[in-house]
Amino acid sequence: MKLVMLARNPSLYSHRRIVEAAKARGHDIDVINTLQIHMNVSPSRPTLWHGGRQLPQYDAVIPRIGASITHYGLAVLRQFEVQGVFPLNESVAIGRSRDKLRALQLLAREGIGLPVTAFAHGPRRAEDVIKEVGGTPCVIKLLEGTQGRGVILAETAASAKSIIEAFSAANTNILVQEFIKEAGGNDIRVLVVGGKVVASMLRSGRMGDFRANLHRGGKAEGVVISEDERRTAVRSAEVLGLNVAGVDLLRSNRGPVVVEVNSSPGIEGMEQASGADVAGAMIEFLERHAKRGETKTRGAG
Repeated sequence: MKLVMLARNPSLYSHRRIVEAAKARGHDIDVINTLQIHMNVSPSRPTLWHGGRQLPQYDAVIPRIGASITHYGLAVLRQFEVQGVFPLNESVAIGRSRDKLRALQLLAREGIGLPVTAFAHGPRRAEDVIKEVGGTPCVIKLLEGTQGRGVILAETAASAKSIIEAFSAANTNILVQEFIKEAGGNDIRVLVVGGKVVASMLRSGRMGDFRANLHRGGKAEGVVISEDERRTAVRSAEVLGLNVAGVDLLRSNRGPVVVEVNSSPGIEGMEQASGADVAGAMIEFLERHAKRGETKTRGAG
């Protein structure tokens, strides 16, 4: 197959591994900076251009679109889809996952376990929102935050109200969520590819930090997940329409609860902790499913 990966930094571990896995299986793969692509949106001959040349016809596209360029990145990916190129993850599905509130609403509609979550416009309802999630401590999240940034644990009602008011003054959208104390600052990331769990790891936050993100100094180790956790992860990816997803779970007293579904998960920590060939699983999925024109939107609306 002839593959293309949309990625701004080809030197990242995840991107290097995907390229290695593709070449090891005999495929050609180009890595192109998403922001350096421009489009000709024409009903007769839609094209994509890079460096003054028209891009060739690819069999599949692997989107590794950073959160900061979601809007333009999805426009580029949609242009590939218009041309009939098979995407590892579809533009609509990525868009769902990047809108944290919409993703939670879709998961809740399907009965998937979630932390109690509240959302309101402006600070005037701050006390009501805090009460909705069971009081303090509670977790306050920026809707646009990634890798643990913009996630704050408010331990008192006064601090929670102050944080909400501060974010509101900056015209920033936030979610307020129940704090799952019994998780003990740990979470589980489950890597789902093609409706199957291919790897999982337990992430622990560094001392004094309730966030378990590896980018923030957390640690990871392989973990055996329960059947309930497996079903929750697979169903979460399915609901959002993602072929590849990193599903972040907390172990609560009422079972697994989903805190986030990532459509472009990093694979370095996962491969090192679990020993699984995550990059190979992604390429294998494309080998089985990449067909021209097979770009219909899957999952919930």
